[in-house]
Amino acid sequence: MADLNKDIFGLDVQNHELLKTAYDAYLANSRSSHAKTLKRGEVRGGGKKPWKQKGTGRARFGSTRNPIWRHGGVAFGRTGEENFTKKLSKNAKKTAVRQALSLKNADKAILIEGVATTGKTKEVAKKLKDLGLADKNVLMVVSEKAPEVLRATNNIANLKLVRATYLNVFDILNADAIVFSETALKDTENWLLDKEEA
Repeated sequence: MADLNKDIFGLDVQNHELLKTAYDAYLANSRSSHAKTLKRGEVRGGGKKPWKQKGTGRARFGSTRNPIWRHGGVAFGRTGEENFTKKLSKNAKKTAVRQALSLKNADKAILIEGVATTGKTKEVAKKLKDLGLADKNVLMVVSEKAPEVLRATNNIANLKLVRATYLNVFDILNADAIVFSETALKDTENWLLDKEEA
């Protein structure tokens, strides 16, 4: 069992505001802008004036595609070009990841285990079962996503594989357990403490 660096896994997290900001930013940056509504000029039809301007006693209208009419265009609707991204500084993001890892470590949800595999799913599934993690959401942190590891983990429903330098608050907080390999733990320390450029 490796000793966990207290600067990463032993922080005393009193305020969760940064964690909330990082969590929301991850979700916001994952959003795609597909929804689009039609403006009055884009809706089919409505070229003819519904009735003459004066003399009918009714309100004047130039088009049946006015937004206040049924089947009319949408005023101030989605354009499909909305930008939902939220920016978080590099230091803030790393601090949030350290805080999230500290909370998980306090819950004793972090394990240091090498998961060697020849590419067979049953080997990884057996390892998770031996660790008591068969029915839990597991985040497995590795240095590199080797082809055999990807092949062995892709079909395990509750397991997510992530490189050490791509750790994020969303995945950490939503995992029931986080499994680090020895090399991934070292890479995480180097990345979060800026010992070397990842």
